[in-house]
Amino acid sequence: MTNLINKFDLNNISYKIDEPMCNHTSFKTGGKAALFVPIDSEEKLGRVLELCKQEGKDIFILGKGSNLLVSDDGIRDRVVIHISTDFAHMKLLDETTIEVSAGASLASLCKFALANSLTGLEFAYGIPGSCGGAVYMNAGAYGGEMKDVVLSVNHIDKYGNKGSFSGDELKFAYRKSAYTDSGLVITSIVLKLKKGDNSEIEATMTETMGKRVDKQPLEYPSAGSVFKRPEGYFAGALIEQSGLKGKRIGGAMVSEKHAGFIINYDKATTTDVLELIKYCQDTVYSNFGVRLETEIKFVL
Repeated sequence: MTNLINKFDLNNISYKIDEPMCNHTSFKTGGKAALFVPIDSEEKLGRVLELCKQEGKDIFILGKGSNLLVSDDGIRDRVVIHISTDFAHMKLLDETTIEVSAGASLASLCKFALANSLTGLEFAYGIPGSCGGAVYMNAGAYGGEMKDVVLSVNHIDKYGNKGSFSGDELKFAYRKSAYTDSGLVITSIVLKLKKGDNSEIEATMTETMGKRVDKQPLEYPSAGSVFKRPEGYFAGALIEQSGLKGKRIGGAMVSEKHAGFIINYDKATTTDVLELIKYCQDTVYSNFGVRLETEIKFVL
């Protein structure tokens, strides 16, 4: 990484060496990133990608880390490019169209929509991720998904070429999109909403957040729902019916509040979480013949 670091210095690009990834994942686990680069603008992103390409260094794109499990050994072989909350501009393009940078949190986008009396994003209020990450995995909850409101998405590839997808090009499906494992870096999103009544929008957002507080273990570090919904079943129900609520391996535990969540109960390691995930998968398969697939992205 020495040559790349020298080039970053020459280009006045800020970076961190041996940055603990546990500080950047909602699970609060993960070892150190050898080289960690915060991004606050599209211009800086393009320059960093160009320099990484010159040095033949692979990259890993990090948003808010809310659906991510990083190895206890960290990320040593790739440059971690952090699309930070400083890369979080948003504006109205017309009365019902919002453009938002990838680093903005979904919560801030929902509040912006509310401030402009725009409805359609209420389902996303409280999802603990960035807008870029939400599009990447087509995040959804309470009957809504990002595909319902996204008009187009702008991106940049590892060579610095800019592009965009819209309509069917986005290939939205359950917890994935055209961007999933594509190597393309989302820079901004254009969303089409509808005019609504401000008080009704706010009431729905409050109700949505209330459901989260009541049903989800928000008081502990986690990555939200660990498993995808198996066809014809609910993952949390299968885990609960297997008697796994409260099951612990090391510091990781199946939430007693919602069995679909694995929480960092007591200084868990990534290894603890992985072993508990496998234990849940094996137990549910043994009991019901259903193989649970994870929603979480792994960097192992």
